This record gives sequence, C-alpha cells and structure tokens, in this order.
Amino acid sequence: MSSSRLRTFVAGHEALSTNDFVELALGTPVELWLGVEGESEMERAARMDAARDILADNPDLPDAVSRIAAEAIEAYAPELFNVVPLARPAGRRSVRKGAAA
Repeated sequence: MSSSRLRTFVAGHEALSTNDFVELALGTPVELWLGVEGESEMERAARMDAARDILADNPDLPDAVSRIAAEAIEAYAPELFNVVPLARPAGRRSVRKGAAA
C-alpha cells in the first residue's frame, strides 16, 4: 500500500514538522529567535550574539519573516481578517471629559 501523506518541501528539503517548515522557510532554527526553556544567561547571550550577526548579514530577514507570517495567517486563518464594525447601543449619549452634566 502506498502512503497518502501530503509532503511539503521548502527549497528542495522535506519539512517533516511545523518547526522544520519554519526553519527551512527562514533559514534559521526557531530556537535561535525564541530561545529554549531553561537556557542559562551565557547561552542566551551567545544566542543573541548569533541572532545579531545573522541580522547584520541579512537586514531584510525581519521583512521576510513578517511576510511569511502574514501569508500563513492569511492562508490558514482568514477569519482573523474578518473585521466587523460594532454598532453603538441606541439611547446612550457619549460623555466628554470636562463637560457639564
């Protein structure tokens, strides 16, 4: 029997998990930016130094990350963009600060 599993590739590499997909899309591990639970101050400082070096070498990375995140949200959670204005309740007057009652 053949597997009907959908396979996802990014830049020629198969993403086996969500973290793999994000890492392949960004070119860096997610932990570099978010840290890991229980990291020491020395580990954090080294991680932040590495992140600064990557950003210095690739100043367009924040824009690319923002674009990828927006595209993912738009594709997988379009209801987040469905904005409906709320109507004001009838009969309520707005009160301005400092106005005499």
